[in-house]
Amino acid sequence: MDHLKRRTTVLLGLVMVLVLPFGISLAQNPPGNDNPNETWRNAPRHSAGLAPDPVANADTAIVQVYAASTYSWRGYFAVHTWIIVKHSGAKTFTRYDVVGWGGGNVIRTNYAIPDGLWFGSEPEVLVDLRGEGVDDIIDDVEKAVQTYPYPQEYRSYPGPNSNTFIAHIGREVPALDLDMPANAIGKDYRDITNPVGMSPSGTGVQANLFGVLGFTAGLEEGLELNILGLNFGIDFNRPAIRLPSIGRLGLPNSGSLAAADASEKP
Repeated sequence: MDHLKRRTTVLLGLVMVLVLPFGISLAQNPPGNDNPNETWRNAPRHSAGLAPDPVANADTAIVQVYAASTYSWRGYFAVHTWIIVKHSGAKTFTRYDVVGWGGGNVIRTNYAIPDGLWFGSEPEVLVDLRGEGVDDIIDDVEKAVQTYPYPQEYRSYPGPNSNTFIAHIGREVPALDLDMPANAIGKDYRDITNPVGMSPSGTGVQANLFGVLGFTAGLEEGLELNILGLNFGIDFNRPAIRLPSIGRLGLPNSGSLAAADASEKP
């Protein structure tokens, strides 16, 4: 009987761990707020006001990485990530995404405006780098875009997808200090020929099979366990619990803090 109680308690605990993050995600994005006339064709794609004015900052090299909830019901579980870059002297940003629909090469350049809403979802800043030394980082980012190993493949789950692409850039360019949220499904995708390597931040190690089973340990990610594409962990760098559906509970990542500081400057 005691054995049965222990099993029941463990089972209930596991259910709570899975259901609670999803419940929080629902609370943050209530279904009742959806516009019944809104489709992916007419969903808002305007600027979120997060990217600095490239003309006013023409002399400054800038890199930003964004994450926004994916479209429709998928947004309760996962985010889409992308990166924008601007060399010093340039007056426009270049945006890189992986987008699955449309066929052919899934890497898209300037698919949308730099900081545009992702089909109605407000983006969050994960990385915000500006100034001295950033031109070199941009060169490395552009090289990483060219070496993405899955330019003709796309699967929403478990990958490779948009988050697999940004995770690849993070590994190749550790100067980004990229900390991808736990709900960036696909960030841990590794095929059978390359199951062990650097974590997406480039600051740790990762072992994973196809994004559905493995673990990550890194200075940026902390400790994270991946089970069936759902990630659970602890971030020690900026204390937080890493959870599926909502990404993290605790202090925001460094990109969000940097963006907030920049927005407060006159």
